[in-house]
Amino acid sequence: MNRAFIFDMDGVIIDSEPIHFDVDIKTLDYFGVKTTEQELERFVGMTNPEMLGIFRQEHNLVHTIQEMIEYQLNMKMNILNNLEIEPIEGIRELIAQLKQRNIPMAVASSSPRIFIEGVLGKFGLSHFFKTVVSGEEVPKGKPAPDIYLETAKQLGVDPQNCVVLEDSRNGVIAAKKAGMKCIGYLNLNSGNQNLDQADITVHSYDEIKLGEIF
Repeated sequence: MNRAFIFDMDGVIIDSEPIHFDVDIKTLDYFGVKTTEQELERFVGMTNPEMLGIFRQEHNLVHTIQEMIEYQLNMKMNILNNLEIEPIEGIRELIAQLKQRNIPMAVASSSPRIFIEGVLGKFGLSHFFKTVVSGEEVPKGKPAPDIYLETAKQLGVDPQNCVVLEDSRNGVIAAKKAGMKCIGYLNLNSGNQNLDQADITVHSYDEIKLGEIF
C-alpha cells in the first residue's frame, strides 16, 4: 500500500506565523486598514490573495490585490533572507524517521511558491520532498481540500493513505475534507486555533509515533 506524509509549512516547518502577522498588519496599515493579530487569526492557513481579497471587499480598498501582494511578499522575502532562524524543534528528526521508513513526503502550503522554496532552501530541506504545492496554484485555498487532493495526485497516493501535519483550523478542515488523516500541531505562535477536527493533536513532534500512524 502506497502511503505518504504531507507537511504544511508555516507554523509546522518554520515558526513563521509571527512574521506573517507582523507583515500583514504592516501591509494592511500601508493600504489604509488597521487590524490586529487577533483579527488575523481567522485567516491562518488561507492564501494571501484570499485574505487580502476579503479585506479589500470589507474596506472598499482601491488598490488591487496584486498590488497588495507585491508589497507584502517583498517585505516577507526580505525578512526571510535576513533572518537567523532554525526549523521548528523536532522537524528534522521527524523527516529523518519518515525517510528511514521510505515514506514519500510533500509540502502543501498556502504561502506563495517563492516563499516556500525560500524556506526549504534556507533550511536545506528541499531534497526531502517529492513535490511541493502552493495554495495559490489550485482553484481554492484552505479550508477547501484542493491543495491536499492535488498533492496526493502528484504523489500518486490515494488521499485516504495520506497523513497531514497541520497547525491551523483552516488547514485541518482542508485535510479532513480531502479524506486524509490529520495530526494537529498545537503551536502557540499560530494564535488561537481550534484543531478539534484533527485525528490527534500534539504539543511537540516527539509525541508523533509513526509506528502507530502507518
